[in-house]
Amino acid sequence: MLRIPLPRSTAALLTLAAGLFALGCGSDNPADPDPDPDPDPDPFDFSGDLIAFETDRDGNLEIYLMTPDGSEVVNITNNAAADGDIAWSPDGSQIVFASTRVTGNTDIYVMNVDGTGVTRLTTDPAVDRHPAWSPDGSQIAFATDRDGNSEIYVMDPDGSDPVRVTDHADTDSEPVWLADGSKIVFFSNRSGTGDVWSMDPDGADPVNLTDSPDFECSPATATGSPSAPEISFFSDRDGNREIYVMNADGSNQTRVTNNAASDFASTWSGDQTRLAFDSQRDGNWEIYSITPAGSGLVRLTNHSADDENPVWRP
Repeated sequence: MLRIPLPRSTAALLTLAAGLFALGCGSDNPADPDPDPDPDPDPFDFSGDLIAFETDRDGNLEIYLMTPDGSEVVNITNNAAADGDIAWSPDGSQIVFASTRVTGNTDIYVMNVDGTGVTRLTTDPAVDRHPAWSPDGSQIAFATDRDGNSEIYVMDPDGSDPVRVTDHADTDSEPVWLADGSKIVFFSNRSGTGDVWSMDPDGADPVNLTDSPDFECSPATATGSPSAPEISFFSDRDGNREIYVMNADGSNQTRVTNNAASDFASTWSGDQTRLAFDSQRDGNWEIYSITPAGSGLVRLTNHSADDENPVWRP
């Protein structure tokens, strides 16, 4: 998650760049000129299946896109501020994110998938973070401390009409929506430790889904036509940080990863056959993918910088 700078706690945070140099034969006729070189590589395809992620490989936190196998990567923000807390629009054409690009504020912005058309949505002198678009595109949920502690609000996609939907002395943050829009799933420590909760979009009927004495956070929900399980999350209940999945009602909580290093933020592929997540298992934060059953691990990024918080395009 976006380092403001904040410690990686409630949420926390590919170039598989290979240069190919070929020794080839010249023209059959030495008098023929060499073909014109292509100074530019093939342009990045913004229309396909993509994973957005945060990285500090350019010296500060920026938003990148990569293909699901990690073979192609592009930077879509280029700003001296920290950009992160990524979420996709339901149609995959825009990205909403948090940024510190206005001095003294952490605000929510939206941009096109290629990084153009950046528009500021919130202007409150507070920390506004963790935006999440509703499945029908009509609202954006977000976390903010504008009322003194972290609460969850919803607003229109243009930033208008912000409405507070939680009201609790403890921290409520990291909202995401179930695919049918019926619930907002979120992190809260209102039970005395960190847990994953759900509530109606207006804040009614809060339910503790994980209800564990251990620490759970960073929920992610399946998109499209979800099948069970539908929610992934982080937990340290087995002695170290791992990824788990569960049904939308909190049942059938199942461990996905099993590694002595920290595994953290997760995201679902559109067809729900893979989870991408970040992990320190190779010495720094890198992004991997795995099946929800815990098989078929694939490393997607390989960079000395930290690559974190992947978010799969719907």
